[in-house]
Amino acid sequence: MKFILILLSIVTSVTACAAQRDYAFPNNINTTEHYVFYSHGFIVEGDDPTPIHPRWGVYDFPSIQKALDDDSYTLIAHHRPKGVSPIDYAKRLAGEVQQLITLGVPPENITLTGFSRGGAITILAANELKNAKVNVVILAGCAGLINRKRDIQLYGRVLSIYETSDDVGSCNLLEARSPMLREFKEIAISTGKEHGAFYRPIDEWLVPLKRWINDSVSKPEINKNE
Repeated sequence: MKFILILLSIVTSVTACAAQRDYAFPNNINTTEHYVFYSHGFIVEGDDPTPIHPRWGVYDFPSIQKALDDDSYTLIAHHRPKGVSPIDYAKRLAGEVQQLITLGVPPENITLTGFSRGGAITILAANELKNAKVNVVILAGCAGLINRKRDIQLYGRVLSIYETSDDVGSCNLLEARSPMLREFKEIAISTGKEHGAFYRPIDEWLVPLKRWINDSVSKPEINKNE
């Protein structure tokens, strides 16, 4: 009986620990690891990790974190405070990436991923870094600020995924003004869910995203200008 109680205590502790995982920047860096950053959409900024949009429903940030979590890499997915400046936050994100590189993590083992406002922040961070070896994934992030600021460019190996029923579409204009791209691939999904297609982890965008991440470690460098 005592053994069973101890076992239950251990299971409960492990479950609680998993539930409390915050996907923060790690204290200890393993230079052989692959690191993936995920930046959420605007609606999640603040205290609520599962806000509800009147048209698109719940943005399930915890479920997205859990779905993105993988044994093959370390996931970093901050919950941004309300009212944060995208430009300032992109500089913080770029700083964390640069910290990994300075500590010895190969830049090709780092992937920046973001949706909507988080996608814009991801693009701004890539523009700040100007590192042609970092991997970038944009989920419905090419609109507004990014289209207005013509000096912003993409660098490295880039995957763009957008939903055909969404007002936020292709990143082809950004691609066209980004000569330092090593590789650019774009996928259009058609779920009929508009911007809300990325509010929850569905296979249409999650599967190609994780495939892209897992391919990036051994992917040979490609320079489209060669």
